[in-house]
Amino acid sequence: MSGKYIYVALGTFLGVLCSLVKISPFIILAFLYLLALAKLKKFKQAQILLIILLGFVFFLKGEWADTHNNSKLSPAKTVFYIQYTQDPIIDGDLLKVQGIEREYKEQVLLRYQIKSEKEKKVLQNQSLYGCLCQVKGTLKKPSIAKNPNGFDYRSYLAANGIFWVIDLEQSPLQNCKPTKLSPSVFIKQLRFTGISYLKSNFPQEIAGLSAALIFGDTNILDPELLSDYQRTGIVHLLAISGLHVTLFIGMIFFIGIRFGLTRQFMTNFLLILLPVYVVLTGSSPSVIRSCLMIALILITEKWKHHLRLITIDAISLAFILYLFVSPMIIFDIGFQLSFLVSFAIILAAPEILKRYRGNGVKMVATSVTAQLSAIPLLLYHYFELSLISIAANLLYIPLFSFVYLPAVYVLFIIQLLIGTTPRILIILLEKTIELSNKLLEVIGNIPYTSYTPGRPHNFIIFVYIILIASLFYVWERGPYLNKRVYSMVLVVTLLFIQPCWNWLNPYGEVTMIDVGQGDSILIHFPHGRGNYLIDTGGSLNFKEEEWKMRSKSFEVGRDVVVPFLKGKGITKIDKLILTHGDMDHIGGASSILSELEVKQILMPSVTESSETEELISKEAAKNGIPVIKVSSGDNWDQNGNSFYILSPERNFTGERNRGSIAFVAVIGGISWFFGGDLDQEGEEKIIAQHPKLTIDVLKAGHHGSKTSSAEAFINQIKPKAALISVGEHNRFGHPHQEVLNRLAAVHTKIYRTDLQGAITYYFYGGKGTFSTYLP
Repeated sequence: MSGKYIYVALGTFLGVLCSLVKISPFIILAFLYLLALAKLKKFKQAQILLIILLGFVFFLKGEWADTHNNSKLSPAKTVFYIQYTQDPIIDGDLLKVQGIEREYKEQVLLRYQIKSEKEKKVLQNQSLYGCLCQVKGTLKKPSIAKNPNGFDYRSYLAANGIFWVIDLEQSPLQNCKPTKLSPSVFIKQLRFTGISYLKSNFPQEIAGLSAALIFGDTNILDPELLSDYQRTGIVHLLAISGLHVTLFIGMIFFIGIRFGLTRQFMTNFLLILLPVYVVLTGSSPSVIRSCLMIALILITEKWKHHLRLITIDAISLAFILYLFVSPMIIFDIGFQLSFLVSFAIILAAPEILKRYRGNGVKMVATSVTAQLSAIPLLLYHYFELSLISIAANLLYIPLFSFVYLPAVYVLFIIQLLIGTTPRILIILLEKTIELSNKLLEVIGNIPYTSYTPGRPHNFIIFVYIILIASLFYVWERGPYLNKRVYSMVLVVTLLFIQPCWNWLNPYGEVTMIDVGQGDSILIHFPHGRGNYLIDTGGSLNFKEEEWKMRSKSFEVGRDVVVPFLKGKGITKIDKLILTHGDMDHIGGASSILSELEVKQILMPSVTESSETEELISKEAAKNGIPVIKVSSGDNWDQNGNSFYILSPERNFTGERNRGSIAFVAVIGGISWFFGGDLDQEGEEKIIAQHPKLTIDVLKAGHHGSKTSSAEAFINQIKPKAALISVGEHNRFGHPHQEVLNRLAAVHTKIYRTDLQGAITYYFYGGKGTFSTYLP
């Protein structure tokens, strides 16, 4: 079976997919796979039967994992006995930590709002391991995705066996008693102590990088720096993986041999050290994969006269073992990328990578292999690709391999041994990190270096797989006529198939994005003929004491609206319509301007703009974006869809909500009224000026507040449907029951983002239909 374990691994993977994803398509795929093995690979009957048997075993294992992946805790429970299992994460005044509820043996996530700066310092320096604590709190379900392409926190935690969040009433360290440390908890305690030691004895830049490279913890790195790593496609260098594990194990082995220890002794020692290293570095999928592979190779080295294991077999067996122990790991993006890229590089090595001479050229070929293989996953999860990742990797892989990794280990060991580190070494490394971080920021902000086609349809993902496999096949073959032509055709097809799919889409949409207590509405015209964004949502940020401030607080524009748009492949906004100056409507505009191309901004013609509007206007001027102040009477057409501004009058003076841009649009064969937070007085003024105005769809003013949606206004326009953008359990009591009653009285169908998530009207020609993201 040497060299054939990869086929067994694929069979077990299909078995798990049948149980955890969907049985019908994957059982068909499994049948075709077995047929291909028999006909093309000439597998013997016994080998086919072995793969079928293992596939069935893994199917049952997946079924078992799915059946047992549920909660036993009662929602009414308020007192819990918790044993903490992970390092706490403290961000501003919020502490988050994982633990096991001892009564039901169930994992939970605990959150605690820190009360004072003194308490924060105590919690930062105090380990939560080795104690059993009685805590009081409220069980809450994790948040779910309420927009297409949004991050589903509940599904993410469920895949890791966590179903509840406990909001603690008091410190997680009250009412605790010591417990005996298990070996794994003892190692986690060492990890926590090591990270704390780094933070206490090294400057921020060195401590953050050292914690990432030694212990696999990126929580103390600057969030903006992490964003730069992500934008340039080199964030994988901060995750401990094969490169780091190999260098670490190689260093330990070399030191042992230099001290006169035998190879046999060092092999046995490393087999014991590897599981310790996995826990010490955070047990990420990439670390587990690397350590499993090395362990399997070391075992076969011990038994080399009886067992032979090549690299592809090692990773295949590591995959099989990992999948059997934890079938739910297939949903983890780290697991997916780690194994997919590693498989691709290992498979490419014998026929593709070995052709290239010189470390530089070989590194380029390896980077191209990694990027090609990862394309479907990167687009599915992140909607975009970095076009400079290969160049950035060529620059930063040597920096990490030959400077950062050795340097952080050497400095850490020196500090441990003698209690201090020579100042010159600290300064040298600190300056190197500062320069490389500045360069990374420059590279990350180079325009037009990201490719954002959006999340591919399942059919397009299948096409991507075929195209990438074909590209590797063409690359693998020796020189022949038209090879470059075939390669170019495949690359161009790979890059343009998703944008073409978006462009060919004959459907348009109007989507009220769920931005919580705020407004943001996308109007997308068929065949990519234009995109309008009405408001951007926004978060109300109150001035906090410095110790309470989060490293990267939630921002609706950056964290909700931009991912929603990028997931659809939308990178250009033709008109950004900002109805008025309230933060919950335009607070996210800055993120839109920095992340997307905006062609034009519309604002209300008012005599006194808000501070936020002024800041947006300045940013627009800096970027050369025209800002147009609109008022009643302005109108335009877009691809057969008409827009007519009804309010405010030019140079409006008065209450800000009353000065909202209100306009009627005919889109997808029906009429719409968009009025921002227009109040009842403004609505009544509009119907007085337009006594025959009727509307099919009303965007309810001011989130369903009783200060809008006047009875006379509703009775005249008689909307068939009303869209209410409102935050779940908001403190204002929106939407008001009085408004709901007014709409019900004229038989209006009501859609609410707090209950139904994003609300979308898909249209084709002059007809369309409404759908909600949540049922």
